[in-house]
Amino acid sequence: MILTLSAVILLGVLVTFLVRYAGLLWWHALICILFGFLLAASSLAPYIRSFVAVIARVLAGLHL
Repeated sequence: MILTLSAVILLGVLVTFLVRYAGLLWWHALICILFGFLLAASSLAPYIRSFVAVIARVLAGLHL
């Protein structure tokens, strides 16, 4: 749950940055949000969730 909340906050900050400074239009962001919402309800959701968990474990294991 904490990882999911952190990812949502990070992606929200990223979208806000892109809208303000990189020229992403608000309706582009809205389409991306709707796509993510519908993708989360699809049959691909468990695979995406496990992929994100693997990436998070790899990043947590990096010693920089």
